[in-house]
Amino acid sequence: MAFELIPLPYDSEALAPAISAETLSYHHGKHHKAYLDKTNAAIEGTDLADASLEDVIAAARGSNQGLFNNAAQSWNHGFYWHSLAADKSAPSGDLAGLVDAAFGSLGEFEAKFAERGVGHFASGWVWLAEKDGVLSIEETHDGDTLADSGFNPLLTIDVWEHAYYLDHQNLRPAYMKAVIAEHLNWDFAAENLARGSAWTYPG
Repeated sequence: MAFELIPLPYDSEALAPAISAETLSYHHGKHHKAYLDKTNAAIEGTDLADASLEDVIAAARGSNQGLFNNAAQSWNHGFYWHSLAADKSAPSGDLAGLVDAAFGSLGEFEAKFAERGVGHFASGWVWLAEKDGVLSIEETHDGDTLADSGFNPLLTIDVWEHAYYLDHQNLRPAYMKAVIAEHLNWDFAAENLARGSAWTYPG
């Protein structure tokens, strides 16, 4: 069973000006699709042909770097699209309490999340994650992922240049500020927290 490119959960114009329709066209329609196509080609006819994407990632980690990179990037991008939302929101209930306990306030979390994303060297991802009832900000480099880690990822922001260069050129701080201020999907984060385990790629 081949993995499919999941549709964006919002209109292509919905995140502008933080993320333009042009960026989404390339990032979702080209980059994400390429990772999936390479993953599908690598597992075709193998024991992993009918495995979940999460199982492909776990099987390839440490043994097949090419497959791991493409499978992990496929998963990360699917998670990233859902980490964003057209409308501004805020955490509530248990999630709001955990944010306050870990960071002091939502505003302090937003500042620290932006700082970690801006300071991340080269390509990678910055995550809000939960482990044993405690929230933390984690980073993964290049194509690495939290999909098969001991953490329960709640939200992520892609800090590869292709995520923001068309809209913000080399100004990663502007991209981080705009996304964090207006487009983090706190409902998705709450769903991930309530599930208690990592999100699974659809299909």
